[in-house]
Amino acid sequence: MVSPTNIDLKKDAGLTVDWSDGTRSFYPIAYLRRMSPSAEMVELRERVTKNRLTVIPNSMARDPAAITATGAELVGTYAIRVRFSDGHSTGLYTWDYLRSIDPDAKRTGDADAGG
Repeated sequence: MVSPTNIDLKKDAGLTVDWSDGTRSFYPIAYLRRMSPSAEMVELRERVTKNRLTVIPNSMARDPAAITATGAELVGTYAIRVRFSDGHSTGLYTWDYLRSIDPDAKRTGDADAGG
């Protein structure tokens, strides 16, 4: 299992993770918020996939660049919880989940991004 060797959160920019396999991932704050693994956000993404006219909650409809991180904490040895300026903080980003949503891996088509 690939695990982080270094984690750096820039509250107004994003989360950088250096992985044990030598790769580096950068997750912009707005992207992390949109891809939150919380039950609320998973359900919203499913609804949007089924119906592009789904009403987005007011906190998500605002300018995504306005959302910042207010802090983060490690959860055991398997995840990180990020707190956002809109009050959202219920998603636990496991290392496997972070690897699966790596924006750089999606752009380059990295098949190993899922961990």
